[in-house]
Amino acid sequence: MAERIELKQVSYQYRTGQRDVLAVDDVSFSVEPSAFLCVLGPSGCGKTTIMNMIAGFLAPTRGEIRIGGAPITGKGQDRGVVFQDFSQLFPWRTARRNVEFGLELRKVNADERRRTALEFLRLVRLQDFADAYPHQLSGGMQQRVAIARALAYNPGVLLMDEPFAALDAMTRDEMQRLVTEVWQQTRKTIVYVTHNVAEAVYLGDTVLVLDAHPGKIKEQFTLDLPRPRDPLSAPFVEAQRRIMQALGMH
Repeated sequence: MAERIELKQVSYQYRTGQRDVLAVDDVSFSVEPSAFLCVLGPSGCGKTTIMNMIAGFLAPTRGEIRIGGAPITGKGQDRGVVFQDFSQLFPWRTARRNVEFGLELRKVNADERRRTALEFLRLVRLQDFADAYPHQLSGGMQQRVAIARALAYNPGVLLMDEPFAALDAMTRDEMQRLVTEVWQQTRKTIVYVTHNVAEAVYLGDTVLVLDAHPGKIKEQFTLDLPRPRDPLSAPFVEAQRRIMQALGMH
């Protein structure tokens, strides 16, 4: 079941050398169940820090984060996470066994694990590569396995941190289409971090634009564009223009 995410006056500060750095400053926003939120901004604006706090990898210095109405106190299986790094997969496990990992932690029996893993590999169109090891897969295929693994134990929230940044342009376009299809089929609540304006407009219901120093919300855009989205259409180009303007990119 998709969950609502809520951040209330969240800040994150860390110490480096002799000084304190405010990475995220008084950020408040909510994501409705089954919505697709893109968090957009330049490098160093705090978007990955926000993602890591929602994931439970970091604790806010101030403020509160709730998922499904309950405050988060650390990592949890209500959240699936997909990173940019291809090495997030276990190299000694096949694609199917990678997808089964979260189910093993839940003590799901072997037959059920296998059935579920194959179901999600089918969802990301990799059922024919179930027995392949990560080194036998392209970067895009490895990211598809990572998405299947994050979804297989049925979290309410899917968090994605620039998952396609290291891929070539054609593969990235293909992966964006795939993520849209997967979201439409699973209806998870998705928070997707990117610094690519066109990607944010292609994927998001809502785009949150962050200011660089420190991480504050600069503007929020609601995108009412029909899907599948056409990057060459006038409304798509206009949405890009407005967001680039907010980012100071003219």
